[in-house]
Amino acid sequence: MESSEHTSPYPAQPLPEGPIHPGSGRTLDWRKLWAPAAAIGLAILKFGAKLKALLFLLPKIKLFTTSASMFVSVAAYSLIWGWKFAVGFVLLLFVHEMGHVLQLRREGIKASAPMFIPFLGAVIWAKSLGQNALAEARVGLAGPVLGSLGAAALIPVASATGNDLFTALAFTGFLLNLFNLLPVVPLDGGRAMAALSPWMWFVGFAGLVALLFVWPNPIMLLILVFGGLETWRRWKERKSGTNPDYYKVEPHQRVLVAVVYLGLIALLAFGMTETHLEREISDA
Repeated sequence: MESSEHTSPYPAQPLPEGPIHPGSGRTLDWRKLWAPAAAIGLAILKFGAKLKALLFLLPKIKLFTTSASMFVSVAAYSLIWGWKFAVGFVLLLFVHEMGHVLQLRREGIKASAPMFIPFLGAVIWAKSLGQNALAEARVGLAGPVLGSLGAAALIPVASATGNDLFTALAFTGFLLNLFNLLPVVPLDGGRAMAALSPWMWFVGFAGLVALLFVWPNPIMLLILVFGGLETWRRWKERKSGTNPDYYKVEPHQRVLVAVVYLGLIALLAFGMTETHLEREISDA
């Protein structure tokens, strides 16, 4: 039992007046409640900044070649889905990323080969995405276009073999490319919005927040952090008039981008419907 004569070296702080709830004698200090949330948010931002720096350093490490990173990704996904599905999934990612690479090279921009990061997908490096928003939109949409064709190519294979593995991979490919069309940077849909209506970035960001509540996971959280930072940076740059010609796109070009963007969404949604497999629940 502590002695009643023990004194603290710190002066006693008076309790605030007013109740937290009926029957108590303390007030609710909102600063104490928000402090942990602010600390968590700051930690997420710091982690995101370090991860972004690591991603930019990866191409300089010769060990992380495309083939090696593919092998590592296959091994990682095999732990969840088995090696057959993992191989197919990584190949679908490869086809998607090659769409970006091919279009970047058509725009006259040097691009790296895809680099695979387990559970985060794949990335490529390029100095820019084109000289204007229209070029950025072309680069952004090229990935889902080629990726969708790659997923669709599995449908006749599934029909010829009767193997549901190919149907499941086709469905996953359609879902992957549809998700990438969310209108928020750094996703492909956000790049398409650069040539259409950049204010849609905020609509896409709100949709991403809603998805995070419906389907909470670390990957979605990282995309949300990067998306928020990139959206805010681009919006401030656009408002400041740093590069006013970047977002100048002819009306007929906007229409073409919109047709491709909306057409992809419709076709991918249809493809998912046609390749969806009902799960069989055993009576055991």
